[in-house]
This record gives sequence, structure tokens and C-alpha cells, in this order.
Amino acid sequence: MAEFDEINATKESLWYIDNYVLIRDYYDRTVSRIAARCIRKGNIAVEDYPFFPYIIDVLEELCETGDYIIEHKELHPYVEKKIKGGIEALRNNLNLYKQELERNASVEMTAKQDEDLSAAKDAFSGFTDQADNPTAGAGQSIDEVVAKLMAEQEKLAQKKDDDDE
Repeated sequence: MAEFDEINATKESLWYIDNYVLIRDYYDRTVSRIAARCIRKGNIAVEDYPFFPYIIDVLEELCETGDYIIEHKELHPYVEKKIKGGIEALRNNLNLYKQELERNASVEMTAKQDEDLSAAKDAFSGFTDQADNPTAGAGQSIDEVVAKLMAEQEKLAQKKDDDDE
């Protein structure tokens, strides 16, 4: 194992290793905390949590910090002492974090597409008669659907009574 090179590793560059360890722990805690919060909010998906983008921000910083450490070879001997599994473990974890970041970027893009689709639907909503819309009940709770069906049944019954008179 190479000896720590104090000449090439500056105090500023050593900060990245300590920061990486702290951010990694903070990221794990943040994900756990938000997951617990989502459960308490009715078991919503983490991606639906209003502050989900914060996780992505932490994940981006974690990846940027890890990349810096990988690029600066003078830090590798210190990584061997500071991070269990050394530089190889850092590389493996960093790859996993980057995959997670890529998956989450897809979620953000999907959310943006959903917003765009919603805006398009709003723009075209005036062109259709919503009373005849067969999907009008989509997204309603079971109670709302049952109430709607009962109201339709009452209308049919009333119409039948009116026709019989």
C-alpha cells in the first residue's frame, strides 16, 4: 500500500474524503427519514413526496464528491484508511449511487412529462362534453364511484316514473 503523500494531498482535498463519509451517512438517513414520512402520509410513493428533489440534490453532491476522490489519486491511500473496503468499495458504492441518480432523474423527467400532459389536458378540456366522458369516474375513490352510480340509478328510476305517468 502506498504511503500517504502529504505533499500532494492538501487540506482542502482531504476535506472531500471526510465530506464523502458524512454525506453518505446523511444520504442514508435522509432516505430512511423520508421513507418513514411517506408511510405516515398514507403510504405514498417516495417520488410523490413534495420534498423528494432534496434526496436527488444530496445524491448529486455525494456523486460529485466521490468522483473528485476517484480522480485525485493522491487521496487514495487516505481512502484506504478512512473508508472500509478502501478505494474499491468507494468505486462500487459510487457506481450504485450513480445508478440511483440516473433512475431518479428518470422519475423527475416523468414528473415533468406528467405536468406537461396535465397542462395539455387542461388546454383541451373545453373541447369535450364532460357529461358524456366515459372516463369521468377514473381516479375517484370507491365511495365517490358508488355515490355516482347511485345518483345515476336514481335519475333512471325518476325518468322511468315520469315516463309511466
